[in-house]
Amino acid sequence: MIKFTIITCTFNAEKVVQRTLESVLHQQYQQVEHLIIDGKSKDATMRLVNEYSAESKLKVVSHDVIVVSEPDKGLYDAMNKGIQKAKGDYLVFLNAGDVFPSEHTLEKIASCVTEGEELPGVLYGDTDIVDINGRFIRHRRLSPPQNLSWHSFKNGMLVCHQAFYARTDIAKSNLYDLNYHYSADVDWCIRVMKEAANKGLSLRNVNAVIVNFLDGGMTTKNHRASLKERFHVMRVHYGLLTTLFMHGCFLFRSFLKK
Repeated sequence: MIKFTIITCTFNAEKVVQRTLESVLHQQYQQVEHLIIDGKSKDATMRLVNEYSAESKLKVVSHDVIVVSEPDKGLYDAMNKGIQKAKGDYLVFLNAGDVFPSEHTLEKIASCVTEGEELPGVLYGDTDIVDINGRFIRHRRLSPPQNLSWHSFKNGMLVCHQAFYARTDIAKSNLYDLNYHYSADVDWCIRVMKEAANKGLSLRNVNAVIVNFLDGGMTTKNHRASLKERFHVMRVHYGLLTTLFMHGCFLFRSFLKK
C-alpha cells in the first residue's frame, strides 16, 4: 500500500481547523501520516490539534500524527518544513479549512495506482469550492485536463494545489521558492511536473473530486499582488512572449464574458 503524507499548515486557525482535522481523522485509508506544522499560534489552534492527536490514537484506523509548533517565515516556509519531514510516498497540502469530500477519498486516490508499477510523479483530481459551513458553492472554474503536463499551466493553474499529490522524493528536491509570497505554489507544481517529465514518470488523473476547498484563501485576499507574481512565474517557465500571448487571451475571454 502506498502511504500518503497530509500536510496541514496552521496559524491562529481555531475557527476553521477543526473541520480539516476531523476530515483526516475519518479517512478509512490506513497508510496516512498527518503532519501539522503550526506557526506558534496564539489562539486555541494547538488545543484543538492536541485533542485531535490524542483522539487519533484511539481510532481503529489510526494515523501517524506529528505536530510541530514553532515560529516560521510564513506559509511557504511552513510548507517546506512539512516537505522535509514527510515520509510517505506522496504528499499533499490540506490546509486549515479544506476537507476531503468523503471518508473514502484517499482510498479512491490510492486505487489509481496498480501494485508493482512505478509510482506516477503526480496524482491529481478535481476540486469543489465550499463555504465556511462546508456547503457547496461551485465547481472550480479551471478543470484538470485528462493528460496533464508542465506545459498545461501556461493556461492557468489547472489543478488546485490541494488536489495535487506529488511524489515525495520529487517534492523534497523541489522546495518552495520563498522569494514568492503568493504564487510559490504555482511555481512549485510546475517544477515538480518538470522533474517528473525528466524522469519519464506519468501524471495521473484520479477522475474524481478529491478536495473541498474553502473559499477565500490567501491568494484570493491578495489578488492583485498574486497576479503580478503569477505573471513572473509564467515568464520564468514559459518565456515572455508566450506569457504575454496567454495573458492577452485571458483578458480577451474576460472581456467576452462581460
